[in-house]
Amino acid sequence: MTETARELMPAEFPLAEEVWKKYRGQKADPDSERIFGVFEDGNLAATARFTRHPDGNEMDCVFTLDDYRGRGLARVAVLALLDRCGHETIYIHSTLILIPFYGTFGWVPIPEKDLPTSIRERFAFCFGEMEGCNVCPMVRAATA
Repeated sequence: MTETARELMPAEFPLAEEVWKKYRGQKADPDSERIFGVFEDGNLAATARFTRHPDGNEMDCVFTLDDYRGRGLARVAVLALLDRCGHETIYIHSTLILIPFYGTFGWVPIPEKDLPTSIRERFAFCFGEMEGCNVCPMVRAATA
């Protein structure tokens, strides 16, 4: 199989939205987001999204379609994103089980209060108890 990782053009964002139908039905915003994808034989198989918020940057939508799982494509998508955006500080909300995975890229757990306000507010439904929602805030410092 031929595997290609690259940034999607805004005209390709509907491809990511199609993938995300199986991942919480996320929508893409070309004004504030960059989406990185891994294609296998021309099919979008995995994604990672970089969003610029007013007070910080966030990565989310790290997702691989079921038919492509177990091949490391999420790692490839995250690496593609970091190759282009890793020079900036990036926050994430990791599920608890994926903390070690994100740690391999340099993300470290932080207290919820250390998240930029606009990113923290996306998880307001956790009422200040992200761990109770199976979520851990993490940050990856900017690299040169």
